[in-house]
Amino acid sequence: METAVRDKVVLVTGASSGIGRATALAYAADGARVAVTFHDNKDGADETARLVREAGGSALVVRYDLTDLESIRAAVDAVVSEWGGIDVLVASAIAWSDGIPRPGRPMPKFEDVPSATWQEVLRTTVDGVYHTIQAAVPAMRGREWGRIVMMSCGLAEYGMVGGTAYSAAKAALLGMARSLAWELAPESILVNVVLPGQTLTENVVRFAPPQALEAKAKTLASGKLSVPSDVANAVLFLGSAANGNITGQALRFTGGA
Repeated sequence: METAVRDKVVLVTGASSGIGRATALAYAADGARVAVTFHDNKDGADETARLVREAGGSALVVRYDLTDLESIRAAVDAVVSEWGGIDVLVASAIAWSDGIPRPGRPMPKFEDVPSATWQEVLRTTVDGVYHTIQAAVPAMRGREWGRIVMMSCGLAEYGMVGGTAYSAAKAALLGMARSLAWELAPESILVNVVLPGQTLTENVVRFAPPQALEAKAKTLASGKLSVPSDVANAVLFLGSAANGNITGQALRFTGGA
């Protein structure tokens, strides 16, 4: 697979661990310049940057708060100041809140979800990505090539009890990608969404009961849960020259759920 991302500038939000880190390493292996963002976990971001350099890429660590517009703009400005622009944006950061499902934690029924929680999930999951893309696009224009990949979730389509706010917010990213695909096509910028199912990230392995993970795997056509590098390879494909003309689409990565 010819990705042609060597020396391309790739901004990966939420890259201090999990799928974000795996994505940063996938680009690094093909020689990209990778901006690694973090909110609280700077040690994790520094470790990702070290691994990026070991894999053959260049790294820049940038603080980024999905809930703070000025922080988002500052992160984009830092990348542009360092490398002159942005070729690829991978929006994978999550701002955790009570309305986002987590391994091993029961979720409330829909009628028990406070309005403040609903608004918070929409504000971070939808507004945060909206502001990030809006800040990054000017740095992507005029380069005659670009890719945007948003990280949604399988829950956007199949849902779960107690996950209404998060499912609704992640589903909104699909509509965003559809419209942006039309708007950014004249700049040769392709926009897509990846929908991972439950993935064996560090947090999932740490907090989810092993028997629950085994039971979930048995419900999938593939019979197994994905690992972060599985999803990262899909992101690399969509966010590289290997993707020549796919835009406005959702790639489901749920093991056949």
